[in-house]
Amino acid sequence: MKLLTSALVLTLSLLSTAWAQTGKPMALAQLAAYNKPDREKVLYAGAKAEGKITWYTSLAGDSYKKLAAAFEAKYPGVRVETYRGTRQDLSARISAENQAQRYIVDTIETTIPLLKLLKDQQSLVPYTFPTQAKFPDHVKEKGPKGLVYWAIDRESHIGLAYNKNMIAPALAPRNYEGLLRPELKDKIAFAGSDTGVTVTGALLKFKGEEFVKKLKTLNPAIHNVSGRALLDMVISGEVGVSPSTFRNHVEVSLKVGAPIDWIPMDVVPSNSGSTAVSVKAPHPHAALLMADFILGPGGQKVLEEYQYGSPLKDYGFKRWYPEQGLSAEQIDKLEERWRNTLRDMTRRSSF
Repeated sequence: MKLLTSALVLTLSLLSTAWAQTGKPMALAQLAAYNKPDREKVLYAGAKAEGKITWYTSLAGDSYKKLAAAFEAKYPGVRVETYRGTRQDLSARISAENQAQRYIVDTIETTIPLLKLLKDQQSLVPYTFPTQAKFPDHVKEKGPKGLVYWAIDRESHIGLAYNKNMIAPALAPRNYEGLLRPELKDKIAFAGSDTGVTVTGALLKFKGEEFVKKLKTLNPAIHNVSGRALLDMVISGEVGVSPSTFRNHVEVSLKVGAPIDWIPMDVVPSNSGSTAVSVKAPHPHAALLMADFILGPGGQKVLEEYQYGSPLKDYGFKRWYPEQGLSAEQIDKLEERWRNTLRDMTRRSSF
């Protein structure tokens, strides 16, 4: 009993700063904006009392497991319950929860189109985080009073991979214009996933419709697979060139001797993931603590271990964020146009 009493006293003492003005725990909006030096202590104390956090993410592979484990190691007593799914999976799950008024998710890590939709539905709380000043303005969705609705925590850079046994380095495209070389006819392929759709958007935006028509004459193929799976086809030699592959996937494959190389084009579409907090978070302290962790040194270190790009680094190429400055509705319309163009431009469509 004495130990329990001491623990309770310690918890209350840590929370006292946050409660000083009101004499009671702060509402989520107040807690999200709390930026005093003891923010971490306040959030951790509250998170331990809450006991857990429910985190929804679209991170792939083992990266999300490692991220959750690193958080639990740093903050003992706060258990992470994770649901991992695609952007579409997360959207359906959150929508169902909202309709049932059964709020489960605390922190959300996913791509911008879903976060735009959630923001439009007033489902996100604007917040601050300790490393906020280090992040460029263009990777943060501005909220009121200097707060943000989300910030980009990781990037996957889309560029061109080619098989060095099939394509001579001199013929490898160094920009989008290089894709039109006659020698590349029947050797180019696009992923039929969102990755290929995004690259098609870049071609339309930066090169125009006439360029896409010219590219079509080279008979590019489409394979209804992910960017990672298409890279495996480049490695095996089934595909010679693909402008819809990820830099981090290539780097992993190069370490095991794959006969490939990766080249950034005129612009590099960046498939980004961002961190946001639910306005109905059942575990508000843990929700904000998790967001702070992902966007802080601990979370960023884990993501870099899995070869994700960082919005804090300069990689020597021009990045393009397709969703930047657009509404959820505008994004949907553009993606539909890009998808239709990709289908029309390519052969062997497996849609």
